[in-house]
Order: sequence, then C-alpha cells, then structure tokens
Amino acid sequence: MCGIVGLFVGCSALAYCPRKALAPAGATTAAGAAPAAGAAPAAGAGADGKQADVSYSSPFARWSERATVRRSPRRELSAPNSDASRYFSPELVPVARHPLIAELRPELFDTVLVQHLYRYLDFTAKLETLVVNRTALGIAQGSVGVELPEEMRFDAYKIYCDEAYHALFSVDLMRQVRDTTGIAPVLPEQPYFLRRLEEIQQELPPHTRALAELLFVTVSETLISASLAELPVDSEIVPAVRETIRDHAADEGRHHVYFAAFLRYLWAALDPAARREAALLVPRLIAAFLRPDTDAVRAELLGYGLTRDDAEQVLAEVYDEKTVAAHTRATAKRTISYFVALDVLDDPMVEHEFRTHGLL
Repeated sequence: MCGIVGLFVGCSALAYCPRKALAPAGATTAAGAAPAAGAAPAAGAGADGKQADVSYSSPFARWSERATVRRSPRRELSAPNSDASRYFSPELVPVARHPLIAELRPELFDTVLVQHLYRYLDFTAKLETLVVNRTALGIAQGSVGVELPEEMRFDAYKIYCDEAYHALFSVDLMRQVRDTTGIAPVLPEQPYFLRRLEEIQQELPPHTRALAELLFVTVSETLISASLAELPVDSEIVPAVRETIRDHAADEGRHHVYFAAFLRYLWAALDPAARREAALLVPRLIAAFLRPDTDAVRAELLGYGLTRDDAEQVLAEVYDEKTVAAHTRATAKRTISYFVALDVLDDPMVEHEFRTHGLL
C-alpha cells in the first residue's frame, strides 16, 4: 500500500505504517528528508550503531515443488465411514474430555468436535488474511522499515501465496463440512486473537502500534508450527481434515524458519529503547495468541443445553490457570528461545514481565 499511497489518501491504515515506527525519531537524510523505505540501518547494524549477527538462508529453495499451493490437490470430503468418522480428535478438544461433555448425546458430542474444527479453520483463515498477509506484503514491498536481503523480500511473496491458500482451503473445508453434516458454524464475529491484538495496540503510543503487529506476526508464525505439531495422525479423523492439517503444518514449518530469521533483522533495526518496548510486549502477544477464548466456549456450551453453572464448571476445570500456563509455556518454548538469544532477559524489567506471564 505504501508504494501507491496517493490512491489511499485518508485511509486509516496509513497511520499504522510500520516504517514510521521503525525509523529513529527525528532521523533525516543528508538532504533533510525522511529515510526512504528499507533504508533503516545498514545490513548487520542496529539503530544504536552496534553490529548484529544477521544472516539469511532461505527455507524456500524448493518452494515451487514443496509448497502446498503448488503440489497438493483440493481436499474433498468423502462420505464418513466406520474407519474415519470424526471431524476432529477428542483428545485435542479440551472441553470434550470433561465428563459433562463426554456424557452428551452422541450427536451433540459430534457437534462439539465439528465446532472445534470450525474454530480452527476460521482462526486460520482470518489470521492469515487479516494479519499475517498484511505484514508479508509489507516485507515483500520493502515498506516495513527493515532493510532485508532481496531474497528475503522475494520469499515474503511466497509466504503471501501460502497464507492466501491456507485461508482458501480452510474456508473450502468449512463449507464442505457444513454441507455434509448440516451443522452450521457458531463463531464469534471477531476472532479473539484480533480483538486482543487491537486491545494491546490501543494501550500503546501510536508510534509503537505497527511494531506490535510486526512482533505479533513473528510470534504467531513461530508459535503456530508448534501448535500444529500437537496434531497427531488419527486414523479416526476423516481424511480431508487430516490432509488439510498436514498441508498447513508443512508450509508453516518453513514460515517458522523465515520469521525466526526476520526477528534478527527486526531487532537490528531497533534502537535500545525500542528493543525494550518490543521485549516487554512479547509476553502479552504470546498470551493473545495462545490463551483460550473462554467467552466463545462458554456460549457454545450453553448452546448444548448446559446450565450456566455447569458451563462455568467445565471452563474452570478444563482451563484452570495452572493448565493454561503450562500449555502456554511449553508451546512457546522455541519462540521464547529466539528472544533469549537476543539477550532480552538481560533487562530485569523484561525478565520480570516474562516471569509474570509464566513463561520462565
């Protein structure tokens, strides 16, 4: 968008241009003009002048042969049979393990699993289109204020294609499941991760909001592959669902490697004050992505005929703080290690923030 800004005069998105957040305050060129896009620190040099160990080895060398969008067929539902009749594994649906849910009528229990699949597919489609691809496009077009190798910017176009296809096959599969089962999706109007991200951004000064989104994408893209790794091959799950999740996981593994590298370039572009601001945001962004959407689950449980007291009991026992904290810490372990490698925990305030959120 930044390259054709004249066509979008008055667009609210312009206030969130990451370039503004990353350019050092008051920085100008020798001619007195603001730095051009992509002209933040020299390669390997941070905004504080220190050298950073930044290098890039593309994980997309064989993208044309390996990417799901290039090689995989459309995943189509066949009629459920005795060998593969479920739409999601009960072991991976937290509320399905609670006695009050496990004892529901079989058709209602199946609905619980289908609704969880809908949440996963809707989450994927909206994360990719509403947040990740906005950042991927900014990286590809050089408008995020971080100087990157040409190959890295080119790879961002591949991520853009991958993520658009993930959204497409997620919505496609959701429509197929709806038409096959007759179960309509019950989903919140706004995905919880987006609501949480907006709440965090609204609490920040305007110049930091775009940086928060860059960090959120980096965090989510390194977390999501860990989440997908939890999904085992379950022979009772209908093949189209298993194959869709497998396709998603294969692509996201490459995205994980890419954004782990992008984080090093992003850090090199920040001055010490901005690095502290960024590091303090990370625990909140991890929580925004990983903590359960208990409001949506509560509404769903009430829809199955549970009393409010029973619904609250399920939520309290399934999503107790100890369980949620342990899952968050385990899932985020690799992501946290990338920030630890940047020495963010050398700052006592940052270390305290990570510990407060149960990440250490």
